[in-house]
Amino acid sequence: MIDISAAAVEATRYENVERILDSAERLFRHYGYSKTNVADIARDLSMSSANIYRFFASKSEIHQALAKRMLKAQYEALAANAKGPGTASERLKRHIVLQHRITVETMLDEEKVHEIVLVAMDQQWQVIQEHLVEIHNLVRGVIEDGIAGGEFRQQDSKLAAECFMQCGASACHPQLVSKNMMQDETAGPEDLAAFILRALI
Repeated sequence: MIDISAAAVEATRYENVERILDSAERLFRHYGYSKTNVADIARDLSMSSANIYRFFASKSEIHQALAKRMLKAQYEALAANAKGPGTASERLKRHIVLQHRITVETMLDEEKVHEIVLVAMDQQWQVIQEHLVEIHNLVRGVIEDGIAGGEFRQQDSKLAAECFMQCGASACHPQLVSKNMMQDETAGPEDLAAFILRALI
């Protein structure tokens, strides 16, 4: 038997958490992470800071939850590609191109969002580490598809996925992407993907 009251409480909690995260993201994007505090978020929602603290222990905890939500959207896009049509090589190439596009559109085009991501990476939050593990598993799965289909040579798929991610970091790490975009003669994500894929064949 379902406890209706418990379900209602949980639904209300979820709604409040999402409202707080929506407000925090809006303010972080507009003013920047460092210039926004819990009181600002509370004021934006017409509630007290104490009410915010019922759901989040600190501004840092709000930031982590927001980063997790942003990374979830990125993961879902990459997972759809990994499970999508095409050969393993085509999917891996699209993976790098997609990561690069997501980085440029969501982390560089908006300076304040870039700040949110850099703070999260600098503090090495668990949510970042968990995201990297999930991406590694996606890449490993595609590589294993390629090995099974005879597209790639027999090899340690775990090690291959790790090498793939490290070599492709310049296409998705915000600071590296930003630096590369300022240089005139830099290989694009398609060039990088083609170079990496040759190591798998």
